[in-house]
Amino acid sequence: MSKATETAIKMLESLSEEAQERVVEGLRDLVEEVRDEERWDLLFEERKAGLMTAARRVREEVAAGKAEGMDYDKL
Repeated sequence: MSKATETAIKMLESLSEEAQERVVEGLRDLVEEVRDEERWDLLFEERKAGLMTAARRVREEVAAGKAEGMDYDKL
């Protein structure tokens, strides 16, 4: 167990049971957010090369005058 985890547990133990429940519920939400961010980072990293290739191709098309501005009203 890490020092940070030990510290968090000691902090929780100093609270009433009701307060502990509230903190743990908030912690569950926070942990889920962090897991989502980690999954997103992993997916992005796995697709990074393809995204870089697509971006390079778009820049080349813009430079060659082959790209048109986007009409957001038509979306």
